[in-house]
Amino acid sequence: MDDFNIDLSPMLFYESKPFNSQKHIFELKFDGIRALAYLDKETLLKNKRHKIINNTYPELLQIHKQVKKRCILDGEIVLFHKSKPDFFKIQKRSLMENPLKIKLQSKRYPVTFIAFDIIYYDDKFITDLPLIERKEILKKNIIENKFITISRFVENEGIKLFNEVKKMGLEGVVAKDKLSKYFLGVRSKSWLKFKVYEEDDLVICGYLEKENNTLDLILGRIENNQLIKAATVNTSKDKKLIKEFASLNPSKPLFDEVNEGIVWLKPYLVGKVKYMMKTKTGGLRQAIFLGVRDDKTINDLKK
Repeated sequence: MDDFNIDLSPMLFYESKPFNSQKHIFELKFDGIRALAYLDKETLLKNKRHKIINNTYPELLQIHKQVKKRCILDGEIVLFHKSKPDFFKIQKRSLMENPLKIKLQSKRYPVTFIAFDIIYYDDKFITDLPLIERKEILKKNIIENKFITISRFVENEGIKLFNEVKKMGLEGVVAKDKLSKYFLGVRSKSWLKFKVYEEDDLVICGYLEKENNTLDLILGRIENNQLIKAATVNTSKDKKLIKEFASLNPSKPLFDEVNEGIVWLKPYLVGKVKYMMKTKTGGLRQAIFLGVRDDKTINDLKK
């Protein structure tokens, strides 16, 4: 495998709102670990940082037997639980180092490599071919089983697919230009993603000023009429407003925080936040601060 075992970086996405298009295909955005699979006489798996991750996913080490010709595949390692991708379970696996624990988890919760593109095929790179042609080659080259499968796609109906995905509680949809080349290591507008976000109103409790002229906002939520910590979100939005309010309305520490540089403020301002999902500990995954609400205060959040 040494002649094509080089460190490659996968093509990346820009974010977009859902749309319909005859020029694009639309696929599920799988909530897993992005990886490239180098398949020849053995399987070599590398993540986006070029780290070899074979030891983490031993159940995938025979997928080279499922391809007809040597190839490099771009895809997602996904752990399905209750018929849906489970990000938290695969994240836990990705951090494991103990071989025995990994082996037990691979038996209990086996992962699947979902291939959505092919970069190298039959002794040559095919990144200059249009996506729709690469999809045909991918389909012909893989013999699917429970450890390796091909990502399906629909045409034209991006909004309809996004709405179905949202109902099912999945991560989102990706849209890809049918004629796009594969740009190694490049974030291209030929590939777009529509993420399913939730929104919440949270209380601004404090902030830590960062060197890049942003604030780490400490946000809280009201539960059983008690203020509890919800998330920390980095932002530059409404920075002046928040700092001015804090200078006029200081507060003692509202939560147990180690950093002594936090500026605490009277819990009154409410900010809107969008996020992918709540973590098992109550935090917010991929939270984005949208700004301070001018139509709500903490009193509106109390029941």
